[in-house]
Amino acid sequence: MKIAIPLDENKKDVCVTFGRAPYFLFSEDGKTEILENPAAQSQGGAGIQAAQFLTDQHTDVLITVRCGQNAADVFQTAGIKIYKAEGTDAAENLSAMAEEKLAELTHFHAGFQGIR
Repeated sequence: MKIAIPLDENKKDVCVTFGRAPYFLFSEDGKTEILENPAAQSQGGAGIQAAQFLTDQHTDVLITVRCGQNAADVFQTAGIKIYKAEGTDAAENLSAMAEEKLAELTHFHAGFQGIR
């Protein structure tokens, strides 16, 4: 199972924004990789572009603070499950996921349309 988490600039804390997060942490089989988010600086549609990036990376699970409805629709179509991050530490969220302590994210906002 491949898990993705949006990261802040420090590359260890969960970013509160999904589509414009500077980085994504990917974790699979105990190995982690941090990649730049190609959608972070886009003029518009960052959430959809970031969602497509995660889909292209063959992500199975997203752990995030919040997510827009358009991105959530992409994830639903791709079969990617979305879980609500607890706290700011990405490593702790990975542990909580492994222990099945995270709740599914079910509330999605309308999007920020370029507003940060």
